[in-house]
Amino acid sequence: MPRGEAVHYRERALQLGIPGSVVLVEPRARNTGQNITFARELLEESGVTISSVLLISKPYEERRAYATAQKLWPSVEFVCASAEKGFEEYVESIQDAYLVIDMMVGALQRLLVYPARGMMIFQEVPTEIVVAYERLCRTGFTSRLIPSGRKQG
Repeated sequence: MPRGEAVHYRERALQLGIPGSVVLVEPRARNTGQNITFARELLEESGVTISSVLLISKPYEERRAYATAQKLWPSVEFVCASAEKGFEEYVESIQDAYLVIDMMVGALQRLLVYPARGMMIFQEVPTEIVVAYERLCRTGFTSRLIPSGRKQG
């Protein structure tokens, strides 16, 4: 999205018939935490009262988006959604299985290390998932990992 997600999402909302007067755009965010923080600020400055938020993300990012949002805006009810695609269908849409696995490993790493950094709420990750994550890291799926955070907390 060369002009930024916010601009593209606004254009898509307009294409779907949402009136431009009700679409607020926050173009500064560069990560999930900033998306939540800056959107909250924009809504508050605009006098919009929020009790629930629909978070739309990539299929493998739902838990991370939820955990981040819940940490940064605990007074709001969050519901997560993504395109209903199986792994094979998602890989086909990206055209790069290695990249998809790398992205999934990176997203899981954040679930494991960000709670200790105060960046999201803790969510239990089943042991077999952690074992698979560690095996994928050893196999070389590491391009989306954050520095010094390979293992769980």
